Amino acid sequence: MTPASHSTTDVQTLLEALPYIRRFHGKTVVIKYGGAAMTDPALKEEFARDVALIKYVGINPVIVHGGGPEITAYMEALNLPVEFVDGLRVSDEKTVEVVKMVLVGKVNKDIVQLINRHGQRAVGLCGDDGQLFRCSRQAAPSGADIGFVGRIEEVDTGVLKHVAQDYIPVIASVGSDAEGNSYNVNADEAAGAVARALNAYKVMFLTDVIGWLRDPADGESLIREASATQLRNALPDVSGGMRPKLQACLESVEGGVETAVIVDGREPHSLLVELFTDAGQGTLIRADEA
Repeated sequence: MTPASHSTTDVQTLLEALPYIRRFHGKTVVIKYGGAAMTDPALKEEFARDVALIKYVGINPVIVHGGGPEITAYMEALNLPVEFVDGLRVSDEKTVEVVKMVLVGKVNKDIVQLINRHGQRAVGLCGDDGQLFRCSRQAAPSGADIGFVGRIEEVDTGVLKHVAQDYIPVIASVGSDAEGNSYNVNADEAAGAVARALNAYKVMFLTDVIGWLRDPADGESLIREASATQLRNALPDVSGGMRPKLQACLESVEGGVETAVIVDGREPHSLLVELFTDAGQGTLIRADEA
């Protein structure tokens, strides 16, 4: 390819992005950060660069993260049992202490530092800061007792809106109840709750699959778009880690968020492709038409 054709391609890409930049300018986009994008060194750098770019063009990103692989690694090192039910980590008191230590003390600060290095200022928060998340204990969708796993009953956006005026908030998915009990909160649920509370324009879930597959064993069965009603009808048949993501998508669009998207975080710059190109990425869930 000649230098001239390179230049033409670059200009076409910018022109394609322009209407999306205009549409999203000044809007809040909540990004659930997880999967390979959190563990692969190259993808981590690209994620931070993409978030910085999103902020530079006038969009307000809010990052919500878990840290499943790192939590599991620390638990195994401490000889603690690792168990999941319906895609949710079974969490006794010792597990919750490890979760808080890893998510708040390490993973959160690593993400903040990474974004800072790429030219934007980030601030780390968790559900305890400013009573951001008020939680209650929940069971698994199947009814099984999974310990100190919290459902977010309330999001107090006061501290979050204050921070977001000047910084990129990075939120670790832990919280507590009125009695001071700590809870491990599923990061997908936390992202959905934050998006609803902020009346975000869009919520994006980075994951390690191309999107919602009609048949999990068939990579060609991608569902590119679905309404809230279609998702609600299909949800009882969804299992594993995709279930909490789709549940969060459903609750988001039913709670006023315009669209929720499941994005393949293994693909470089998947956030930018979804936000700024006609092709988009993954699976888009939209509210039912009035």
